[in-house]
Amino acid sequence: MAKGLTKKEENYSQWYNEIVIKADLAENSAVRGCMVIKPYGYSIWEKMQSVLDKMFKDTGHVNAYFPLFIPKSFFSKEASHVEGFAKECAVVTHYRLKNGKNGGIEVDETAKLEEELIVRPTSETIIWNTYKNWINSYRDLPLLINQWANVVRWEMRTRLFLRTAEFLWQEGHTAHATREEAIAETEQMINVYAKFAEEYLGLPVHIGTKSPNERFAGAEETYCIEALMQDGKALQAGTSHFLAQNFAKAFDVKFLNKENKEEYVWATSWGVSTRLMGALVMAHSDNNGLVLPPKLAPIQVVIVPIYKSEEEFKLVSERAEKLCNDLREHNISVKFDNRDSQRPGYKFAEWELKGVPVRLAIGPKDYENSTWEVARRDTLEKSIVSNDEILQHIKNLLDDIQKNIYKKALDFRTDNTYKVDDWDEFKRILEISPGFIEAHWDGTPETEELIKNETKATIRFIPTNPELEDGKCIYSGKPSKFRVIFAKSY
Repeated sequence: MAKGLTKKEENYSQWYNEIVIKADLAENSAVRGCMVIKPYGYSIWEKMQSVLDKMFKDTGHVNAYFPLFIPKSFFSKEASHVEGFAKECAVVTHYRLKNGKNGGIEVDETAKLEEELIVRPTSETIIWNTYKNWINSYRDLPLLINQWANVVRWEMRTRLFLRTAEFLWQEGHTAHATREEAIAETEQMINVYAKFAEEYLGLPVHIGTKSPNERFAGAEETYCIEALMQDGKALQAGTSHFLAQNFAKAFDVKFLNKENKEEYVWATSWGVSTRLMGALVMAHSDNNGLVLPPKLAPIQVVIVPIYKSEEEFKLVSERAEKLCNDLREHNISVKFDNRDSQRPGYKFAEWELKGVPVRLAIGPKDYENSTWEVARRDTLEKSIVSNDEILQHIKNLLDDIQKNIYKKALDFRTDNTYKVDDWDEFKRILEISPGFIEAHWDGTPETEELIKNETKATIRFIPTNPELEDGKCIYSGKPSKFRVIFAKSY
């Protein structure tokens, strides 16, 4: 176990926070509720961005950028949208400061804005006000735009990456000529997110739709991917919203169809955020620190030299540099940790804490024997590999680690998914061994709210193609035709 790191079995929340900070991913800032993403953490986010950006562009989307500030009046145009975000909005009221009478700085009361501005919590309103000027004919559709940005949602209880007042994300906003096209877009993008989560994050996810209580404010339908963390709580890892014509009507966005008739456009929005960084930590890490899937690791291989003299260092360095060049030629990121200020044991612990998938060590005996000591981060197993085979071994090992990380998370989810028909059993599982609970629900928001108030569990998703079976609601006993998935969540 990493020195000074709390065990996850003892205090999961503290374990998570310590890994984020000690692995140099992020730290709290001087601004309450906001974080500083450190270079190592940001490099992981950059890899996520790079992969997702390509996936978006491969599906026909382009990037743009829209203002950080949104006129307050825009929010009043879509009633459910303003209701959903009103309690989280940061508001700009003045545009100038002045020197105070007793020293210091104060707000210049004469510099009050004519209309207050909202620091964007999401961009539907400013974007749809813009689209009004861009869309006139069916020839302008579909409009497939994404933006990478920051948003502000004034959270009172924050946690690094999982819930902060300001966070980074991408938000797609698309416009379509028909309802069917917009729904197809919504489904396509949630599948893009699921593919990214499973193939890159190594995170098994369920795809489903949200209940009305959990639906995005202003959406007709919200699709989601839900993952299970190691403490048995669910994490919403991405959402895609079918907005129907709600925002088009609110902002009067119409187009002339092929029959030369005017109609409102159909809309979607979809996004993932730096919350994925939190998912990465919570789903895979252990009591030794961070565990990174190779596809997203900033450093996939680290080489630590072991030596006692300058001559020995020169020998092992020559071989290490040769391997570094070979690895880079095969697009494998590698770091040769040749700091002479730290002992090998310190370096081993540091890179283990930072989750580097593969660690190599080479000393004089390894040089003489033409071998390498290889340690894999996911299982902590070590092996000796010949110099002739090391390149291919590392390539195979990185693939195996990626698959193993996913399998471990999938096995955990399977072992912590329960089919429950008894209310007392439902409560017992949530209290003792939480996870995903498959249970019948009578379909009413009132029942869902009562379950939430009593257990803190919510409907995480409704299966898109549920297995039909006659049953009774876990809480009310009323008839139900299929099960939904409950869990406590972040």
